Amino acid sequence: MEKQKPKRVAIYGSTGSIGRQALDVIASSGGRFELAAIACGSSIGALEEQILRYRPERAAVVDKQKARELSERTRSPVLIQEGQDNAIKICAEDDVDIVINSTVGISGLRPTIEFIKAKKTVALANKESLVTGGSIVMPLARAMGVEIRPIDSEHSAIWQCLNGESNRSIEKLVITASGGPFRKREGCKYNDPADLRMATPVEASAHPTWNMGGRITIDSATLMNKGFEVIEACWLFGISPDGIQVLLHPKSIVHSAVCFNDGSMMAQMGLPDMRLPIQYALTYPERMESKWPRLDLAECGPIEFFRLDDDSRARYRCFYLAMDAFKTGGTAPAVLNGADEEAVSVFLRGECKFTDIADSVEHALASHNAAQNPCLKDILAADDEARKSVRRFLRVPDYSTKEPVYKGERHLLYREGYYRRKRRQRMDSAGTTPIDEPRGQV
Repeated sequence: MEKQKPKRVAIYGSTGSIGRQALDVIASSGGRFELAAIACGSSIGALEEQILRYRPERAAVVDKQKARELSERTRSPVLIQEGQDNAIKICAEDDVDIVINSTVGISGLRPTIEFIKAKKTVALANKESLVTGGSIVMPLARAMGVEIRPIDSEHSAIWQCLNGESNRSIEKLVITASGGPFRKREGCKYNDPADLRMATPVEASAHPTWNMGGRITIDSATLMNKGFEVIEACWLFGISPDGIQVLLHPKSIVHSAVCFNDGSMMAQMGLPDMRLPIQYALTYPERMESKWPRLDLAECGPIEFFRLDDDSRARYRCFYLAMDAFKTGGTAPAVLNGADEEAVSVFLRGECKFTDIADSVEHALASHNAAQNPCLKDILAADDEARKSVRRFLRVPDYSTKEPVYKGERHLLYREGYYRRKRRQRMDSAGTTPIDEPRGQV
């Protein structure tokens, strides 16, 4: 029997959480996959380590200055390409079989479009590609005959449940949510949603089951992430939001389920480990033996589910804002995403309250006149508009570079009133209204 030719994989966004785990999957595949190319935004230290460890044939850095810096210091024989165009190009070469787009943010939308145009199978972890650009991405993928394979655990679960099934037999999709660190429960210090205004970045980043990146962890605390996932599911599986039920499931064991029109329900279960959906996206339609930890049903204890209720509407306002934005359509989801990303960044810097995230997003959406049937230029313009709206609303400057997220001992600086003092000092120096005074429309 002839040995199967290895699939050649490119990873756009290799230094993030999904990218790193994808490299782990490839390294553990026993030669079933070859690493053709990797690209990152600006994390050149991590990229250099990956080049030396995993030996890709090509590498690129979107930030041109960082790319030159890496080229000058690296010991790697790999030529470092610079700029987004080159990063896209090395991942879409003819020798690539499948591209993993695992970059974070709206900067991942254009690469997804270009990979589809290059007729590459896309394993998609970049939420923004569908949240902001689903109306472009999915019709283009169908026209080009390109397969979009979801990496998100929830969408992978639905995809697996639908394997061999017709979408016409779907009665309802069930997407689960852990509820994040602020889910109402015994012992939670924020059981009154009004108290969430005092929640700190440390507390909001303490996800109970998943180990994820900074923004997605905060989005899980606000449940914005679940709103994004409902939007993605609508585009991926051709179903309306009314056909999707979101249930709180604290243990993150059942990732999603499909209810069929004959009364049957099929669910996909497993430990919260992103390597499983990454591997399935790479090996589909086959499965590959792995050594990842297994779920033991006898040991996992009770598996509980809870409906979103009136408390949830106050606790998880961002989820309902996401649903409203999707129903509005056009550029509204781009505003939703851009405003959320900007507000989360401000919160992680300690310059606003946790509840300001939802307030900022609501303000940006209310201020926006959504354009229908948007092109890529319209979507990017709406994203930029949303970010400016949030900065005006929160009265924060436009940082030309990203400040580091609070980590480790720096969290010790974050105490009740810290961000108030910091922002009040800036307001005083600028001669503007103190932060504790009510905000008007900006």
